[in-house]
Amino acid sequence: MQPRIVHPALVPDKVEARAYQLQAVDDALSGSTLLVLPTAAGKTAVAWMSIVERIRENGGWGLFISPTVALSNQHLESARSIISKFQEWRVFSLSGQQAPEKRAGLWGSSKLVFATPQVVRNDTASGILNLEDCSILVLDEAHHCTGDHAMAEVAEIYISQAKNPLILGATASPGSRRQQVEEICRRLEIKKIHQRGPLDPMIVEFLSELEIEEVSVEVPDEIRILTEPFRIWQEGIVDIERRKGRYVMPGGITQAGLSNAMERAQSAIQRGDSSGYRSSSQIATAMRLHHLINHLLCQGIAASRQFLERMDLEEEKSKSSKDFLRDSRVRGLSERLSRMAEVHTKVGAVRRLVRERVRRDSNSRIIVFANYRDTVEALDGALSNLEGIKSVQFIGQSSRGGSHGLSPKQQISRLDDFRSGSANVLVATSVGEEGLDIPSADLVIFYEPVSSEIRTIQRRGRTGRSRGGEVVVLIAQGTRDEGAKEASKRKEEFMQKAVRRVSRSLPGTRHRVHSNLGGFMVRTSEGDVSAERFVLEAEENHRVELSESDSTPLEKEARSPKDALDPMSFRPSGQTGLDQF
Repeated sequence: MQPRIVHPALVPDKVEARAYQLQAVDDALSGSTLLVLPTAAGKTAVAWMSIVERIRENGGWGLFISPTVALSNQHLESARSIISKFQEWRVFSLSGQQAPEKRAGLWGSSKLVFATPQVVRNDTASGILNLEDCSILVLDEAHHCTGDHAMAEVAEIYISQAKNPLILGATASPGSRRQQVEEICRRLEIKKIHQRGPLDPMIVEFLSELEIEEVSVEVPDEIRILTEPFRIWQEGIVDIERRKGRYVMPGGITQAGLSNAMERAQSAIQRGDSSGYRSSSQIATAMRLHHLINHLLCQGIAASRQFLERMDLEEEKSKSSKDFLRDSRVRGLSERLSRMAEVHTKVGAVRRLVRERVRRDSNSRIIVFANYRDTVEALDGALSNLEGIKSVQFIGQSSRGGSHGLSPKQQISRLDDFRSGSANVLVATSVGEEGLDIPSADLVIFYEPVSSEIRTIQRRGRTGRSRGGEVVVLIAQGTRDEGAKEASKRKEEFMQKAVRRVSRSLPGTRHRVHSNLGGFMVRTSEGDVSAERFVLEAEENHRVELSESDSTPLEKEARSPKDALDPMSFRPSGQTGLDQF
């Protein structure tokens, strides 16, 4: 029998007892905490235990914030089966779908509310919500708590209004830059970071095996030939802007370099330099070329065709955009693409991977991630004629450039279809990366690598949550894919270091270890034991034993005297310059 958590507000035998989670709960209840655990390590279980114990001890009510309606609805459904007082507490979810007048009558009627940050921000601003008696705020995907994101603003409002605020921010990927982690902690007034990596001895046994495979594909010559005139066009623009001192970044042309050049052009305009207008227009063209080139090389024919069609359908086009579309090279490309079938090897690779996986296991669930809606639509079409494959698109809510988004209700419906098996392939943009708990997804395909470590970790976490999973990353040779792959790996390494450095600078919270676990018991095959005892036994079992002697072998060969430093070269302790030699 697996040990289970016992608590008055939790459904008996529903939550598996894991010592590292109880340690996190102990920290979370002692002061505002940033919880950094690998995806599928059970951050939500820590949140459930923290919420029910905080309300039991301090009263008030709990607020659970998620960045999207689909994720908020997912947590609500999860709470229905885990929190025993679900009906008594009148738990519900709020989003922008409900009118403010209706929301006004709901706030204050529940002990636990799930909501999107925009709703909370708007309702506190209008005065229909006061967070004074909210005793715990949980922020899922807390890496969003930077800049002007609504989640960060909600945290600041909560801190200013609540009588006794307590925040639990949870994320698998807080970011690779120390400044970003510091901002999250500052905005949430975090006292302690509770961090565990995937190789932590207390956590490793609970993580499913995850295989990551990188598949390198060649870009067909047909596509490279199509791309060449636009590459030459872009390089000509950048060469001119380099001579003007606007494009200053070394190496190949990048989006970051173009964005920096645009900022310099705008600064020149503000200084009264009229040449900045010409530069601004040319750099905007170079940016469009950059997107077009990368669509051709990394996405494929169909996605590139849709990219140009979407640009042409935009209602409000700038002069440079109109000039771009009227250019004979662009018009010629549009005509050629309209007559071409899909030839990019990535599309064929996705079809092959999906077909082989479903052939091996007809119950498989597969998620394909792509950066652009154009690619999502193209892939959905490419998979539609495969036997045994039923794919659905999962994109964001916004509608732009002729592309219509999905309403929250449609998003939830498509996720339900995927979970139930009505669809077995989910083709998604970044909106599907965060938090979606789809336990049966056993294969995730990255149509392209992403340079963001946060997005890479989130995408990868959609598989292997309850059983072994596989991640396949498609990389087009000789394209920006190769740079994005390496950038993501470096940033992921930096992230762990950044979190540890910030953690050391925080004040922490003074409390007796395990003192916040009094409301929990753990049911084992030998009977119920206190949560404190359960954690202490686990800590003892995972304690690193120190050897009584140093078993490091001695070097066989002693260093040669000639390798030693000459004592005459030593600098006297008081010498600070040549004049004192």
